[in-house]
Amino acid sequence: MHTRNLADPLQQLTHAYKSHIRRAIQQAGIALPITHVRTLKFIGHTRDCTAQTLTQHMRRDKAQITRALNDLLAGGLIVKRDNPQDRRSQYLHLSAQGEALMQRLQVLESEAAQRMSEGLTNEQLENFIQLARQMANNLNT
Repeated sequence: MHTRNLADPLQQLTHAYKSHIRRAIQQAGIALPITHVRTLKFIGHTRDCTAQTLTQHMRRDKAQITRALNDLLAGGLIVKRDNPQDRRSQYLHLSAQGEALMQRLQVLESEAAQRMSEGLTNEQLENFIQLARQMANNLNT
């Protein structure tokens, strides 16, 4: 297969997955934009997360990240704690409410992955995961 043929199936897959997750989030009554969900996920998975590391990872401008963080703080989903190494920054952590929401989101993602992988063998899934990681790494370096 020529590499030019990769674009269409990748776009179809990412669009189908994102659409499915958005619908599942809406149906679950979670009233958060996808950017906020991605922000919560990163904070939940990153030790010593700061607004700066979040901005770099998400490749968004500082104003967008600040708005998302302010919304999440106001919603009680995250908390800030002083960074003992740098008084100018604060560490971001999920609150108990944020942890509970992350658990709900993980269930939705697990259900999406289960549906998406129906009819595939474990070997096919492992190959896909390796290939997808390699392709992402190729683009990120």
